[in-house]
Amino acid sequence: MLWVGGSVLRWGLEFTVRRVPQTVLSLPGWGPRAARHRCSSSSQNSRGSESPEKVHRIPAQHKPSQFDKKILLWTGRFKSIDEIPPLVPPEMIDVARNKARVKTCYIMIGLTIIACFAVIVSAKRAVERHESLTSWNLAKKAKWREEAALAAQAKAK
Repeated sequence: MLWVGGSVLRWGLEFTVRRVPQTVLSLPGWGPRAARHRCSSSSQNSRGSESPEKVHRIPAQHKPSQFDKKILLWTGRFKSIDEIPPLVPPEMIDVARNKARVKTCYIMIGLTIIACFAVIVSAKRAVERHESLTSWNLAKKAKWREEAALAAQAKAK
């Protein structure tokens, strides 16, 4: 457990604790209002007039591959390949990949359901013809026995 400003932090669970130990409240820079002041860095910026977002900014440009372009088209982000700019933000490609992943899953679910119905229909037709796996296995084994008997007769001659 970690005591921070009157709350106990656990993995994804945050709840307020009514009783905060006096040792935590008496420390300089700790308490219910101290966390708010620690998070703001506008007064203590080392670069002067630049904002912290510009200091830590990562270039958000990515050259899409042909596969990425096809995904961007398939997910409906662009209407044609000519409309896709040479550099796009990586977030756009991530969103398009996630949409494509979901669409692919939906297609696979649909194909699985269609395959299940096809198996049901073929099984019903096999029942009408009085076919079963047991009869197929018995016929196959009878054929093997017959071939083994013919091979034994040919070997005996």
